[in-house]
Amino acid sequence: MRLTTKSRYGTRLVLDIGVYGADKPVPLGDVSKRQNISLKYLEQLTVKLRNAGLIKSQRGASGGHMLAKPARDITVGMIVRTLEGQVRITDCAEDQKDSCGICNRAGDCLSRWVWIKASNAMFDCLDSITVEQLLTMAKEESQPVCKEKHAPS
Repeated sequence: MRLTTKSRYGTRLVLDIGVYGADKPVPLGDVSKRQNISLKYLEQLTVKLRNAGLIKSQRGASGGHMLAKPARDITVGMIVRTLEGQVRITDCAEDQKDSCGICNRAGDCLSRWVWIKASNAMFDCLDSITVEQLLTMAKEESQPVCKEKHAPS
């Protein structure tokens, strides 16, 4: 799975709201200017993020967007799942599928296990990174480390 601009820009959007929306809603126009992302594109992303309960919106002259829950409770994995729709790196990596639609061997393909493990590892990493950690890193200018949750089999 190649992450699209939806995930990358959506993460930047959530982080921008986390930085500038602590005390008041953040207008999308401001995010658009700071992040150099089209306002129309940000509007599309906010609908999905709002429906997922990650951000909330306030209408009116002093309206805009805020995080819908504490930054420590929002992970990058949540943002990616919300915006990408597909959460596996290949079609055949879906745990419950017998066939992926691209190849007819998903039920008995030995390499399928690799794609399932890789998908799980990617989301274990993304789920371990919270918006709060990223906001703290921005202040400290340090780098994230993805720690493995499960020992390899």
